[in-house]
Amino acid sequence: MKLAEDIHYVGVNDHEIDLFEGHYIVPDGMSYNSYIIVDEKIAVVDSVDANFSQEWIDNIRETLEDTCPDYLIIQHMEPDHSGSLAKFMEEFEDSVIVSSAKAFTMMKNFFGDDFADRRVVVGEGSELTLGEHTLKFVTAPMVHWPEVIMTYDCKDKILFSADAFGKFGALDVEDDDWDCEARRYYFGIVGKYGRQVQNLLKKLADFEIEAIYPLHGPILTENLGYYINLYNIWSSYGIETEGVTIAYTSVYGNTKKAVELLADILKEKGCKVSVMDLARDDMAEAVEDAFRYGKLVLATTTFNNDIFPFMREFINSLKERNYQNRTIALIENGSWAPTAAKTMRAMFEECTNLKFTETTVTILSALNDDSREQIKKLADELCIE
Repeated sequence: MKLAEDIHYVGVNDHEIDLFEGHYIVPDGMSYNSYIIVDEKIAVVDSVDANFSQEWIDNIRETLEDTCPDYLIIQHMEPDHSGSLAKFMEEFEDSVIVSSAKAFTMMKNFFGDDFADRRVVVGEGSELTLGEHTLKFVTAPMVHWPEVIMTYDCKDKILFSADAFGKFGALDVEDDDWDCEARRYYFGIVGKYGRQVQNLLKKLADFEIEAIYPLHGPILTENLGYYINLYNIWSSYGIETEGVTIAYTSVYGNTKKAVELLADILKEKGCKVSVMDLARDDMAEAVEDAFRYGKLVLATTTFNNDIFPFMREFINSLKERNYQNRTIALIENGSWAPTAAKTMRAMFEECTNLKFTETTVTILSALNDDSREQIKKLADELCIE
């Protein structure tokens, strides 16, 4: 597929996958993007998952016919992108790998070969001239592995952005909502590394970028400021949308009734509300919404003198991703010794810049007049700007 005068798409769509990275639900599959820049020298940008090696090689041969690529640029060594690297080097015996020093160390680990006689090591500011196209390399450590580089085409002003600006979903699935799956992807996979993404954005500000070619998801060619601004908000842990996420677990339905009551009151007050059942809904979507909105309500039961396992998993997921700059409210339920609120609050002690509401709701087995009044009071507090 021709994308620009000298640039072709040779990636693949994966509809066989059910869990990306063995963790994230991907009902619309994934794309593994790979590109070819055709000039006096020919560069292939990134590989694909090993399960699609032959399809990828066929795409390259169909595009280039009998011509052998001069370079294979490996921006990121995660197996969904580097998995077909060794197959490529067998097929194209005159090709050379271009990558970072750390990536070649990882190649040795993955493939037992660091391609010492067929490699070019690049770092920050390194350039590779193909002819009319000069490629400039930008290091992006921990976005989201330490070896990552990005590639800027000085001629066409294209940023090959590695995993940044990617999203879940195959390219042959119709999807007009980039934000949702890109946000879930970002906070699931890159969210811990906000500082490193901020450092990268500062470097990219010096480049004139007219298109972004990521390793997952669609190519971005219009309104790039919108996408870059979202990455700035996400990586600075800013509030994207004013609203409330309510994440809960409920054993016999009584905590769920409390959550439904709170959600109804908040909606009546004009608040935007997202409600997530942590035992049934996609945990990654719950994490996504917790970072999207400025306020978070956690509702769970005391369980084995602790909290319900799905709630513990959820809070740990937030902590692992540097959850901060938010307001948190707590709802606990217990029949004889409710301690869930205390436990949840303690779990956030290592987090920075979190504010807890003055109102904490305690339910003794089931809602009563007292706990209903607590919920109304909490709703009033959450709706204060």
